[in-house]
Amino acid sequence: MGKFQYGGQAVIEGVMMRGPQEMAIAVRCPNDEIVVNKQSVASWMNGALMKTPVIRGTGALLDALILGVKALSFSANKAADEEEEELSAWEITVTISMAMIFGAGLFIFLPTAAAHLTRQVISSLFVQNVIEGAVRIALFFGYIAAIARMPDIQRVFQYHGAEHKTIHAHEAGEELSVANVQRHTTLHPRCGTSFLLFVMVIKIFVFSLLPDATLFWKTAYRLALVPFVAGISYEIIKLSGRYPRFWLMKLFILPGLWLQNMTTQEPDDKQVEVAIRALQAVLPQPETSEAKETTTETEPIYPKVCTTLADAGEAI
Repeated sequence: MGKFQYGGQAVIEGVMMRGPQEMAIAVRCPNDEIVVNKQSVASWMNGALMKTPVIRGTGALLDALILGVKALSFSANKAADEEEEELSAWEITVTISMAMIFGAGLFIFLPTAAAHLTRQVISSLFVQNVIEGAVRIALFFGYIAAIARMPDIQRVFQYHGAEHKTIHAHEAGEELSVANVQRHTTLHPRCGTSFLLFVMVIKIFVFSLLPDATLFWKTAYRLALVPFVAGISYEIIKLSGRYPRFWLMKLFILPGLWLQNMTTQEPDDKQVEVAIRALQAVLPQPETSEAKETTTETEPIYPKVCTTLADAGEAI
């Protein structure tokens, strides 16, 4: 029960993996070599408050956003062609901020406004929220379907599949070899895609408890309740990961697994190699002086150059 559940995310031409105390980002460079960046993560996630149900979900969401920005920043710079100028921290921050504003407008304001227009003919707040939820889910599916046609996003989805396969192999207790990892499915019950679907469904019920209000206050309430809804969704995801064979959990996770068919694709062996490198970097190391020195590293392991698998001396 207390065993740490490893996880991560796909980034640009790579994978980020999160361990108990560290995260590692593995990226394949334009010269076909792999660079790994390993950093310690915030200790506040291990505090007593972060063991409180629902509240810990909000903390986990914040933690994932912070680590995600760091991972995307690193991967964007390392995956760029040598002739291209690296993105600055400011440019990446502005880009991500604009993306979050766009997401809030598309998935919070627009569905809320659409449901608000129905109040003249539909008096039931629950029915209005069902309409709002349906619009939100339809927009989300449409958005995923649209970006999935982009070649760069297709590669991210392949790395997403590689991340899931590698986690499956580790949880099965198998050696992290390309052959072992490739035998597993690209679908995983603890995926962030499933989490987002839970959030959208739970919002329907939570928002139904709110009083009727103007469009401005409806939007404000929904933004304010995002951490609470995320906390509930986190608990469901956590339970589904621990009890994936329980029939009730199977019912909960099935829609999320279906959705993952849109956000994951089968990776090639080279993409799996990258995911393996990322996970190996955060797994417990043998108790040797050399291993202890490695696990306390908080700066990039290979900050200047990319290192091939052979040079790194790690068995894949």
